Amino acid sequence: MTVTLGNHAASGTGGQAVAPRPRPRRTMTQRLDAITGSLFLWPSILIILGMGIFPFVASIYLSLTRFELAKGGFKLTWVGLLNYRKLITGSERLHFLGKLGDPDVIGWGFILAVAAGGLALLWSRWRANEATIGSSISFLIALSVAVGLAWLVASTVVAGARAGSLVVTIIYVVVGITFQYLIGLGLALLCTMKLPGRRFFRVVFLLPMMITPVGVAYMFRMMADTAKGPLQPLWALAGLSNYSWTNDAWGARTAVMIGDVWQWTPFMFIVLVAALEGQPTDPIEAARVDGANDWDIFRYVTLPSILPVSTSLVLIRMIEAFKIVDLPRVLTNGGPGTATESLTLHAVIIWRALDFGGATAVSFLLVALVTVVATVFVNVARARTTEAV
Repeated sequence: MTVTLGNHAASGTGGQAVAPRPRPRRTMTQRLDAITGSLFLWPSILIILGMGIFPFVASIYLSLTRFELAKGGFKLTWVGLLNYRKLITGSERLHFLGKLGDPDVIGWGFILAVAAGGLALLWSRWRANEATIGSSISFLIALSVAVGLAWLVASTVVAGARAGSLVVTIIYVVVGITFQYLIGLGLALLCTMKLPGRRFFRVVFLLPMMITPVGVAYMFRMMADTAKGPLQPLWALAGLSNYSWTNDAWGARTAVMIGDVWQWTPFMFIVLVAALEGQPTDPIEAARVDGANDWDIFRYVTLPSILPVSTSLVLIRMIEAFKIVDLPRVLTNGGPGTATESLTLHAVIIWRALDFGGATAVSFLLVALVTVVATVFVNVARARTTEAV
């Protein structure tokens, strides 16, 4: 005989619904444990939030005021957005944005390349159904700022123009990270091959990262001295015994960027070595069986496998590179003029002049710049990582 439960499967005897089981009541000990945990936890949370939120709010207020010495102390006068207008359109415009010129053909090509690349990326995300209206609007805003920065760079590096601290910082970040990643990746590939002495060179390549930035700056300051430095015989053989790096804008920037690349390439190197050694070997062996050469294996197997690690690595280094201050401060003191002055050094100089509001405004503009650049980079990297996977 077959028994069909039907709608009474979840019912009790006689088709009556079973009442839900009452929740077990917590004992007094359990309640005391919960209260005790909160009492110990909330003070720590409040301290952490206070140390993080209060300085941020105080900095916002400080950027909207003017600091003045007064009898018996100081006073803060509310000026609104005057500190920001002073940097963009006022007396500090040449210092912050630089002297603008007309972009040449290469400059306009660079601007159009940035705009076309951003629009192509957005279109590819729409075709792949990976974009929403909100994310697209945010991306378009970030892309507009990126195009504006590209125009600013193209307008201040031509003849007759002068780059401000904003453009100098962008140059440091782009050039520095590009060379750091490429050199670090090359050294990592060499150290993962079965070459004699590779373990010794792994230690040697890490030495620059163990030196403080100030120490690196003083070391390169001595090495760049063509008159009395330790490399003076080499400079004399090259015909540069009387050449001063600090008298030429691009020469001084090159010296700063070389020091930055020398110091931070080991950071790229050690992370990429770990990524290369952690990649699976089966795809590489399968590619060799199929007749692929070393370049094909690197391009189609190795590079996609380390792309997620490379994305995070470049993002972390990018955020840190925007804060460069030690090398230009010690090596060139921001000179000649303001040719090597980064945004952080710009803020430090203003701060030392007791313009606390202006220095804080520079810092918040730096935060906005890092946010925009990081947003664009993350969107581009996410699309590339998806394609690689």
